[in-house]
Parts: sequence; structure tokens; C-alpha cells
Amino acid sequence: MPNDNLKSYLSLHFIVFIWGFTAILGALITIEADFLVWYRMFFASVFIAVFIGIKKKSFQVAPESLIKFIIVGLLIALHWIFFFEAIKVSTVSITLSVFSLGAFFASLLEPIFYGRKVLWYEVFFGLVIIAGLGLIMQVEIDYWNGMLLALVSIILGVLFTLMNGKLIADHDPSVISFYEFLAGFVFISIYFLFKGEFTADFFVMTTKNWILILILASICTAYAFTASVQVMRQLSPYTVMLTTNLEPVYGIVLAFFIIGGKEKMSTEFYIGAVIIVITVILNGVIKHYRKEEKLE
Repeated sequence: MPNDNLKSYLSLHFIVFIWGFTAILGALITIEADFLVWYRMFFASVFIAVFIGIKKKSFQVAPESLIKFIIVGLLIALHWIFFFEAIKVSTVSITLSVFSLGAFFASLLEPIFYGRKVLWYEVFFGLVIIAGLGLIMQVEIDYWNGMLLALVSIILGVLFTLMNGKLIADHDPSVISFYEFLAGFVFISIYFLFKGEFTADFFVMTTKNWILILILASICTAYAFTASVQVMRQLSPYTVMLTTNLEPVYGIVLAFFIIGGKEKMSTEFYIGAVIIVITVILNGVIKHYRKEEKLE
């Protein structure tokens, strides 16, 4: 079991690194956020459907489970729309830094979802992360709109992470992801139909955008999301959420070298980012020692 936990934790870090690169793709793809999410969820559901077919897994799920998948799919779609819109109105670095609040929200909501007591150190680390984020927000006031959009995005992200944490106990991760992405795709499609967005121009994009979207849908979505649901069998949603706080670090570093320009932040911004990283490490250390104490 300890080896399984270690393997899951390392896998999670690799997934989070991929998610950090997802933000870069969102900045490089030049179409609107809701269009981007529509393409992402469509291609991701196709890729996962092919995977399920190759593995000869069953698509069959109970009606009550399907309803839950549909609800989570809507949350994911909204989460990504707000996420990419935040990047487009601010920067990758600003958007990802706000995602650090996810741990704080998870520390408050996970006990409600799972019926366990609130752990003092989870709330404490969440407050420390807020302090680090406060330092960032104090010096980057030009990007408030992006910060607010990112805040909505991360709240939605915590909700669907907690819900998936329950669903994974009884369902295959790839099947969960397939129905959630398909549901999100359908919701956005209905929205576009009412707005009359489906025109010939909707499907006309540059070759660069097509390539980046396919990378986003396959590696950064179909693989990463399904794998993240899988690791929830070994790790708690809070640990998943707190480790996800490294996404800003990976994304900010990648943005600095790949995009440059406006991604270069102030000194205070990087101090806040370091505070977040140290908090993530301390959380991991405390959880490790608490598990060892229980085993003794």
C-alpha cells in the first residue's frame, strides 16, 4: 500500500505538471474561451471513447450514476471556461496563482462531503496560502478581473474534484471521464445553438490552433484527467487539491520561458509563489508522519 501511495503521488505530480502546460496552451490558442472548451471536451471524449473501446470496457452505467456524471460534466465545462477566460484577460501566472486557494476551499468542503472532522493544519495551510495570494494580489492590481474569474473557476474545480472523489469508488476512471466530458460538450453545444454560434466560421481555424487543441484534448485532458481520477483511489481529495497547487509553479515557470513578456511578474509575486510551494511541501511532510504514527 505505501508503494501504491508513492506511485500515485508521483503520478499526480506528473499530471499537475501537464496541467501547468495546459495553461500555456490556453494562452497560445487564439479562439474564445467557450469555443476552446467545446473543442477540448469534444475531442477528449472521442479519445477516451476509443481508449474504452480498445480496452473492451463497458460504457454501461446506472441511470442515477449517469445523472451525477452529467452534473459534474457541467461543473467541469464551467470551470474550464472561467479558467481560460481568466488567462485571456490577465496572464497565465496570475490565473494559476489564484488556483492556490483550492486547498483552503477543499479543507472546508471535504469534511462536509466525506463526513470527517476538520483538520486544523489543513485550514492553517489554507490560510497561509491565502496570505501568499494576498501578497500577489496586492502588487498585481491591474489583473483583478482575471483573478475573479480564476476564483470562480477554482471553486467549481474543488466541487467537481470532491464529487469525483466519491464516484471513483464505484466506477472506472475512463468511463467517468468520458461521460463527464460528453455531458460538458452537450451543454456547451446547446448554449451555442441558442446563441446561433454554429456557423461556417466556427470550424475555421489556423493549423497552429488545430494542433494545439489536439494536444490539449489528448495529453492534457483525456490522459491527465482520467489519470487524476485514478489516483483518487489512493489519495484524498484534499491531498490532490493541495498538490495541484504546484500547478501555478510549473505553469509560471513554463510561461516565463515559453511566453515571456507580460508573464514576467514582480518580486513580490514570486515571494508569494514560494510561500505556496513551501506550504505544499509542509503538508506532505505532516501527512507522511501522521500516517507513520497510525501504523505504529
